[in-house]
Amino acid sequence: MKKVSKAVFGISVLIAILFILWGSVMPEQAATATGNVQALIQDKFGWFYLLSATGFLVFVLSLIFTRLGNIRLGKDNEEPEYSYITWFAMLFSAGMGIGLVFWGVAEPLSHFSAPPTGDAGTREAAKNAMQYSLFHWGLHPWAIYTLIALALAYFKFRKEAPGVISATFYPLLGDKVKGPIGKTIDILAVFATIFGVATSLGFGAAQISGGLSFLMEGIQNNFTTQLIIIIVVTVLFMASAWSGLNKGIKYLSNINITLAVALMFFLLFSGPTKFIMDFFTTTLGNYVQELPRMSLNLNPFESSKQAEWTQSWTVFYWAWWISWAPFVGTFIARVSRGRTIREFVLGVLAVPTIFSALWFSVLGGSGIYAEMFDKAGIVDVINNQGAEIALFKLLESVPLGTVLSVIAILLISTFFITSADSATFVLGMQTTNGSLNPPQSVKLTWGVIQAASAAVLLWAGGLQGLQTASIIAAFPFTFVLIGMAVSLMKSLREEKPITKTKGFGSAETK
Repeated sequence: MKKVSKAVFGISVLIAILFILWGSVMPEQAATATGNVQALIQDKFGWFYLLSATGFLVFVLSLIFTRLGNIRLGKDNEEPEYSYITWFAMLFSAGMGIGLVFWGVAEPLSHFSAPPTGDAGTREAAKNAMQYSLFHWGLHPWAIYTLIALALAYFKFRKEAPGVISATFYPLLGDKVKGPIGKTIDILAVFATIFGVATSLGFGAAQISGGLSFLMEGIQNNFTTQLIIIIVVTVLFMASAWSGLNKGIKYLSNINITLAVALMFFLLFSGPTKFIMDFFTTTLGNYVQELPRMSLNLNPFESSKQAEWTQSWTVFYWAWWISWAPFVGTFIARVSRGRTIREFVLGVLAVPTIFSALWFSVLGGSGIYAEMFDKAGIVDVINNQGAEIALFKLLESVPLGTVLSVIAILLISTFFITSADSATFVLGMQTTNGSLNPPQSVKLTWGVIQAASAAVLLWAGGLQGLQTASIIAAFPFTFVLIGMAVSLMKSLREEKPITKTKGFGSAETK
């Protein structure tokens, strides 16, 4: 590794180890201290998260409609490395796999039973529940991923810069990116990645534990079970990481998307199909119509309940996506070489958003239908046993429910493996000066740290502790993302004009 990478690697590992030791030795103190910081950020800077996320969305969308959209992420005549199907599967599995499975039923039912406005359990609450679920998983998170992935891919493959976050600041900082400022940027990226990914791994471990306890007597949904799951899956994802990008991650990503689509379509066609598709169509319309209002609404003149709801849900989600951005962005950039900016932005924004809308309409819509018309008791399970049980409670009421629950646990496990697998690769890149083939020892180090961080967060604060870590890690990195947008635009404006375009995403320059 180069000298600068040794500094980034060493400092990042030291910070992570100190946090793990703090959370292990003094969990209550760690939970209290981080909880206070989280409350301060959410209360005082919620507006900053909302403005930033919406600004990122407007920025990347604007690139589609300008000449800059014809610029290729690579040399002018390069072709994409992966097919569309494999590309979508890899970016989707890395982007939000575990979260979709965890919250697919739980979030719409949570909003249905405790809406930001109006009465719980009504038709209006059901409509708003699905609308806000799509809002939290739609264009905004993928715009954040698009920004960082676009900047990394552009500077790495077109400008031949190192594949690290600091390298994207060269148009603004020049050679200063090789000094302390650049190191600080890369350390912030590593810090955000560790705790953003640890949040999802913690959710995954909690849901696997909840599913096993729901299906099998004698298995408790507690920290001990979750810790065993983390250890077992860590061994599996380290084996996958050892095999490399084109083997482990590629094959598991295709398995993930196959299992997810199979589960979704089974629920769609075995359940209230017309209701679900009507709900899907209505939700898309409401989402597009209400997007500007939802994007910038903090309810300053409304009840404290509404303001607290926005902070607990929307602000948390925007922070979570920002903390995931270095990891997902680096990975998406790595697998997107050869695509044009227009093709890239359209693909990364549109396909996952539409899939998320269908996913929530099927799982969340089935849950709301079962709760409203069949009195399934899913809300009671969420309130009494936890959100991680919601999916399994829904599957209990459908044909082949036990088989589907086993498939769901397998799906969560494979998503767990691909997310952690991809993150070890990305952390390896970020701490080896952008190497596309990080040393196995570096990936092993980050794999252990990720797993330990997820375990400590669960031990110190449970699911609330996972949310706290994301919000804190995301705050400083938001400023990095703003700087990346400015730097990227500065460099794009210096590109030569595009003279001819051949088909979707293909371009030539003078």
